[in-house]
Amino acid sequence: MTWGILFLAGLLEIGWAIGLKYSAGFTRLVPSVLTAASMLGSVVMLGLALRTLPLGTAYAIWTGIGTIGTAIFGIMVLGEPAGVARLLCIAVIVAGILGLKILSPH
Repeated sequence: MTWGILFLAGLLEIGWAIGLKYSAGFTRLVPSVLTAASMLGSVVMLGLALRTLPLGTAYAIWTGIGTIGTAIFGIMVLGEPAGVARLLCIAVIVAGILGLKILSPH
């Protein structure tokens, strides 16, 4: 259950990172409210996961999920470059997340 909470926290991190783009510096009401709600939910869920998971592992996975999801969103929706080197770097982050999950004692 803890890993699921951490995964959802990471998904909400993706949501608030994307929301920052669409809130236009918190000048647009609906994107700003959704971004703030995603921020709060993400941090609360990370805090819940930290009850049982090691800090370094949980934080690295949380930020990794956010990084990967935001980068993929940028490529797929915003037309950001998807060069081989960039995709390989994203793959390295995925490998790091999987490694931390596999090696975690919880």
